Amino acid sequence: MADPSPRRGPAPVRHIARITDITLAALTLVFFVAVAIATGVHDPWQGTIPLGLLLGALLLVRRRWPMTVLLLSIGGILVYHLAGHWSPAGWIWPAAVAYFTAATTPRVRWVPALGLAQLVYSAVDARWILDRNPVRYLIHVAGEGLLLAVLVAAGLTYAAAMRWRERLRETDRRAHAAEERLRVSHEVHDVIAHTLAVVGVQLNVAADALEEKDPAAAADALHLAKNVRNRAMADLRSLVTVLRDDPAGTAPQADLASLDTLIADTRAAGLEVTLDEHGDRAAVPAITAIAVHRVVQESLANTLKHAGASKAEVTIGYRPRSVTVEITDNGRGTPGGADAAEGHGLTGMRERVNALGGELTAGPVPGGFAVQADIPVAGSAA
Repeated sequence: MADPSPRRGPAPVRHIARITDITLAALTLVFFVAVAIATGVHDPWQGTIPLGLLLGALLLVRRRWPMTVLLLSIGGILVYHLAGHWSPAGWIWPAAVAYFTAATTPRVRWVPALGLAQLVYSAVDARWILDRNPVRYLIHVAGEGLLLAVLVAAGLTYAAAMRWRERLRETDRRAHAAEERLRVSHEVHDVIAHTLAVVGVQLNVAADALEEKDPAAAADALHLAKNVRNRAMADLRSLVTVLRDDPAGTAPQADLASLDTLIADTRAAGLEVTLDEHGDRAAVPAITAIAVHRVVQESLANTLKHAGASKAEVTIGYRPRSVTVEITDNGRGTPGGADAAEGHGLTGMRERVNALGGELTAGPVPGGFAVQADIPVAGSAA
């Protein structure tokens, strides 16, 4: 009877399974032989040890061919009894591990049938006890039946527990994938918002330059807009790859190393930006660095699109337990009005920072608008 091949697990799991199988094989051999000797078998090499070796050796492949192992175990026990050997351990116990393993497979319906057939033969084989000691005979048959029921029930319970654990793992995997897609959606929004803001400004500069008969300035503006667009397309391609469940070839996400390019692009768009950093940016872990970059990116994009500002200041403090970010501008105070202040951009920033255990505030300040974030460093003690 062919059995489906089990899925191969990780190497440490396979190693533990192999040790478990060897241990069970050794215990089966030792207990079977020990019980036989303790109950009067004088020459265990005449049938007892060979059967113990067979039963133990079969357990080494029980995971790969569980039903085959069970059938061969039952066959070995049958031959042992037909050869005139008495086993005080009964018919079911020597194959207990084989019964349990077979009960964990999809072919579990065959296990009680095989066990029942073995029990019937056991009852017939032990009928001589009935004449001498009916109580002992009843205990023998009932005990074998009870042991079979316990083994099948244990196998079914174990199989159900494994299926439940697998469903939990699948649920966790799907939840993780959903969280990743939410994160990517925020990344897409940030990339598109910043790109449209910079490109829009540069297109306006190019249009004004053409009206003023200055083709060189127009060409410079269009060239910068093209470069920003190309970088955004590269970012979007890597993000779309994540959404397609194919992480191969995914480019690294924007981090603190990209801040200088971000600031340069914003300056080229006509906004005077100063960057003031305190501490060591290299000590910031990747997940925190990405959040810092996106907060700065989205804040500067909002300033370009809505605030009508001419200056912006970016201040970042790298501390052992957290990173503080502050972006201020001299714009109108409430970018895009009250509704825009809580639009997708600021909401996305706040969700990103909150997800890391931080806090973000945004609102008007004297002379402009400010975004402030305090982001814990991933892995730091609370």
